Amino acid sequence: MAEVLELNDNIFEDEIKNSEVPYIVDFWAAWCGPCRIMSPVIEEIAEKNEGKIKVGKINVDENPNTAAKYSVMSIPTFILFEGGEPKKTIVGAMSKEKLLSQLDL
Repeated sequence: MAEVLELNDNIFEDEIKNSEVPYIVDFWAAWCGPCRIMSPVIEEIAEKNEGKIKVGKINVDENPNTAAKYSVMSIPTFILFEGGEPKKTIVGAMSKEKLLSQLDL
């Protein structure tokens, strides 16, 4: 079973930069209903793409520095990183199929 890593401001940069595969990061908060709706979608994407991508989650309330650095203004926000750099940003709750198509997975 693929793991969805809980990221934080302290480990974020190292985790993203050291990834050999694309990394999808879910910026979320506990009080956000759409974020809770997307959580099982993110977990399923991690499981079905194990070895091809990494998936992480970062709570924007607990880690405001990383959220600010990547200009996260609305949640949920999903950012696809490749080679340690942000390549695509997707905002809002959506179906798994739509998210996968926007991420080109």
